[in-house]
Amino acid sequence: MTASTRAVHDGLFRVDDDGSVHLLGGYSPSSGKHHFPLLPACPYTGTEDVEAVDLSDHGTLWGWTAVTAAPPGYEGEVPFGFGVVELPEGLRVITRLTESDPARLEFGMAMGLVVAPLHTDSDGNEVVTYAFEPAKDPE
Repeated sequence: MTASTRAVHDGLFRVDDDGSVHLLGGYSPSSGKHHFPLLPACPYTGTEDVEAVDLSDHGTLWGWTAVTAAPPGYEGEVPFGFGVVELPEGLRVITRLTESDPARLEFGMAMGLVVAPLHTDSDGNEVVTYAFEPAKDPE
C-alpha cells in the first residue's frame, strides 16, 4: 500500500514490501483452532491464549454470490462478488471476491488472496480491502 492508500479497517490484513498479502488471524492452543479476524479470546473456548498468526494466502471457494445493489453506506462499485473461502487451516472466511459473475465461479475453485480497491475517501485516499480472486493457472 502507498501513502495515498489506506485499509478499510486496521488489523484485518497487511501487505509486505514484496506485495504479498496476509490475513491477520489468531490461533488458540487450547482449542487447536484458528480464527479470523484476530480476537483477544478464542471464539471456541473463551480462553485468552490466542497467538497472532498469518493465515494462508490461498484457499478454495465454498460458496458465492454477486452483490448487485449497493448496501447502505457502501461507496464502492457494484456488482461485486461475495463469498466464503475455506483456508487450509480449516477456517472459512467470509470475503469479497474479485469475480462478480457467479457463472465464472465453481465450488472447490482455487482462490488467491489480493488487495482490492473499494472507493476513494473524502481526503483522496484509495480505500482498499482484502479479497480473493480465482487462482491463476501456473505457466
